[in-house]
Amino acid sequence: MKKTRFLSPAEIEMFDAAVYYETRVPKLGADFISTIEIAVSDLSEDPEKWPVIGKEIHRRILPRFPYSILYKIDFEEIIIVAIMHQKRRPNYWINRL
Repeated sequence: MKKTRFLSPAEIEMFDAAVYYETRVPKLGADFISTIEIAVSDLSEDPEKWPVIGKEIHRRILPRFPYSILYKIDFEEIIIVAIMHQKRRPNYWINRL
């Protein structure tokens, strides 16, 4: 199992989306965070499982929510580059690495 680290913009995206969901339905924001935590744990155990979408970036699609976790596998850790909404600005995260 590799250590994971969120880039600051990815962490902000995660919390912003959680706040949005929480304002719509009570506990939905917490469910969103929980879904991300489970997905990150899963990808840290087998990071090569998810497809490469470009520039050595892998994409893990979240169940239930229209978001993907974009990450890069480094020698010592997995770097979470973005928590990307699947229907908005598809390449906005490219300059983060």
